[in-house]
Amino acid sequence: MKLVSKIIATFFGVGYFPIAPGTLTSLIVVFLYRLFLHELSWPIYVLFFFLLFFFGVFASSKYASELNKKDPRNIVIDEAAGQFLVLFRMSEDWFPLLLSFFLFRLFDIVKPIPIKKVENFPSGWGIMMDDLLAAIYAGVIVNIYLILR
Repeated sequence: MKLVSKIIATFFGVGYFPIAPGTLTSLIVVFLYRLFLHELSWPIYVLFFFLLFFFGVFASSKYASELNKKDPRNIVIDEAAGQFLVLFRMSEDWFPLLLSFFLFRLFDIVKPIPIKKVENFPSGWGIMMDDLLAAIYAGVIVNIYLILR
């Protein structure tokens, strides 16, 4: 079970990339979305998100505990789930995809209120929830922009 948690928490090893593993994970999700995830029906997409999120909570809790760290840098399943959420029902055109990527990374790095506060949730919940809120912030802004343009 340790190996499975490690694989999930590091998003199949992407978390071991030496430079900006969270950013790379988000970018990989954008490319996967562009290639084929945009074709999923919305119920399947939502189901996949919830599975990704809850497996992420479990795996990141277990792996962070094994490393004896609160939120290790190589746990990136949270970035995968967050970016996946931002992209929900997004067109596969490059501009909205890249805008969602940049806004999600901005909010995940800057952590405006209350994103910073949810990091204090216990174990994997804190690891995953800050990215969930960053995704909601980014998703709202991207969708408002797309509606108004």
